[in-house]
This record gives sequence, C-alpha cells and structure tokens, in this order.
Amino acid sequence: MAGIYIHVPFCQSRCAYCDFYSTTLLAHRKAYVDTVCRELHHRQPELQGEAISTIYFGGGTPSTLSIEELKKILEPLINLENLDNTSPEITLEANPDDLTEEYVQGLRTLPINRVSIGIQSFHDRTLRLVGRRHTAQEAIDAVHRLQRHGLTNISIDLIYGLPGETIDDWSYNLDQAVALGVKHISAYHLTYEEGTRLWRMQEQGLVTPIGEEQSVKSFELLREKFLAAGFEHYEISNFALPGCYSRHNSSYWQGIKYIGIGPGAHSYDGCNRRWNLGNLADYIATPQGEDVPHETEHLTTDEHYDERIITELRTALGIDLTKLQADFGEPYHTHCMRCAAPYIKRGQLIHTEDNRLCLTPESILVSDAIMRDLLF
Repeated sequence: MAGIYIHVPFCQSRCAYCDFYSTTLLAHRKAYVDTVCRELHHRQPELQGEAISTIYFGGGTPSTLSIEELKKILEPLINLENLDNTSPEITLEANPDDLTEEYVQGLRTLPINRVSIGIQSFHDRTLRLVGRRHTAQEAIDAVHRLQRHGLTNISIDLIYGLPGETIDDWSYNLDQAVALGVKHISAYHLTYEEGTRLWRMQEQGLVTPIGEEQSVKSFELLREKFLAAGFEHYEISNFALPGCYSRHNSSYWQGIKYIGIGPGAHSYDGCNRRWNLGNLADYIATPQGEDVPHETEHLTTDEHYDERIITELRTALGIDLTKLQADFGEPYHTHCMRCAAPYIKRGQLIHTEDNRLCLTPESILVSDAIMRDLLF
C-alpha cells in the first residue's frame, strides 16, 4: 500500500474549468472531518499491514480546513503502526490566498512537509476570467511565505491554453514559475469539460479555445524553459528538480495500491477500484461503524493491461516490458510490441536497451493516440 488520499470537497467558490467533486457548503466541515476520522478507522484493515509512505490532501481546496481540522484528521494517520515513520511524504493542496502568515505558522506545527499550490496563471485578468480567488502577487507572496517558514518542498500548478492567452503571456508565466525557486511544477493544458462554467461560456461563444499551433508552441516552450532551469520532465504534465518527484502521484502511475478517503475519493487495492460517491450529505450521514456510500469495480486482465499501458507510458521511464510480459503473459506482450512497431519505426516510441517502451519528447503531444493503439 503506497498511500492514503484524503479528498477535501470544500471550495470558497468554483473555478470555471473544474469538474472535480466539490461543494461550497463550508458549514459542514466539522461533520465532514468527523466522518473522515470514522472512515479511516473503519477502513484501516484494508491496509493489510503494508507500509504507508505518502498521505495526500487533495480537493476541492484542502486549505479551506482550519489547522485544528487538519490536525484532527492527521492524528490517527500519524499514529498508524504501518506508517513509514522515517520519511513519509505528506502533501497539502492549497490556494494562495489561504496561505496567510497565521495559516503557514500553523502548518509548521503539523507533519505536513509538502505543499502544492494552485497558481494556474500569473496574469490577474486571466485569473479573474476563470474564477480564481487570488491575484498573481498573492501567489508569489504565498510561495515566499512558505519558504521563509521552512516549508520549501513546494509544487505549483499552471494551466496553459487559457482563454485569450498568448505565447508571450505563457512565456511570462513560465519565467515567473522558475523565478520562484520551487522544486516541482505541474503544467496542464486546459480542457473544456462538459458541464463546467467554462464549457458553457464556450458554447455561448464567450470564449474560444486556442488553436493547435499555439498548443504545440506552448508545450515546446514549457519543456525548453523548465529543462534549461534544471527540471526533469518525469511525467507528461510534471516537472521536478532531481530527487523531488511527487512520490504520491508517482505511485498512481506505477500501479501501487492506495486508499481514498472522503466523498468522491477513489481507491485501488491491486485488483479492484473503489470510489466513494460524490455526495457530502450522504457521506456525513453514514452511521457509526458502517462503510460510507461507495461503488466498486473488479478489473479484468484486459483492463489491468490497459491501465498499465496508459499509466506507465505517461512517465519518462515508460513501460517496463519485462514486467509486462511476466505479469500478463506472452499474448499481451506480443500485442503490445506489434502495435508499437509502427511508432518505433517512425521514431515516436523508443525501445530502450533495458527493455522499456518510452515516448519521445516530440510524440508526447500525440500520446493519447499512441496509448489508444496499444490497448488490448
């Protein structure tokens, strides 16, 4: 078991592009925290004695929880006998405007040792357009405040392809990100998810997605600037200084087990996927001693293989073909290599000397199509 994910569904307001489960009903935080603690206790047997090396508070906006609320959730986790007490990675996602002087001082009293900040852009007009609550200066100040208080293991999120964004705008964002001196940067291309406010704005003709040519230039500039600054491009959307990869997210891409706690959280035990239903009212109404509302899915061998292809090919290490053959057998290995052959010939996939299958930097932009062709 690699990690525990805590889904914190609360947000002060919803961003225009977000389709994760969240709610603005902050008055229910106490009941939520109590239920999280009960769920953690109820599901502890699922850990099966395996070492827990990462804890991740995601959302939503975990920094809407008070220091005392975070402490209440962390106490039973820190006391788990199978927690890796040597160096567990404990991450909190946060909004810049929540990271006040008082809040950061409070974080220093907790075992949280990694903070992931949703900055998205350093242009105030763009932040306002997509419904972010902070300003560019507040984001910069938040990073510096954490660093000043010794919380230096910082990741920031950026989004490119935002409405009205130019290449010069994106270049400025990248320069600002590098100048902050953070250790990890995630950069995602904007997608217009159906049902979101931004999707409705597109439908109404109020915003227009950027073109393919600009998308390509934005990605190339992203790699150019971050690699020049010493970052390693270790996953399609993630860059880190050496030794600073996200251990929690890496466990997802490596197919390692994890437990998801909270409404809307997902879990994986190596054979089954489970997801708690995204309904806060039903979640906090769960009686003492009972499991929270959820659904499960048993993965077939074909589905396991497909997930292996999708998750491992996203990373710089690529697909471990020796392990693939050992885990799934020769028919799946043969299928994978047969489907990969045209891409290897065109230079879009590399078959390495240590028997791995990796994307080339140029093929990352068409990785979805390549992955799709390798599925069983």
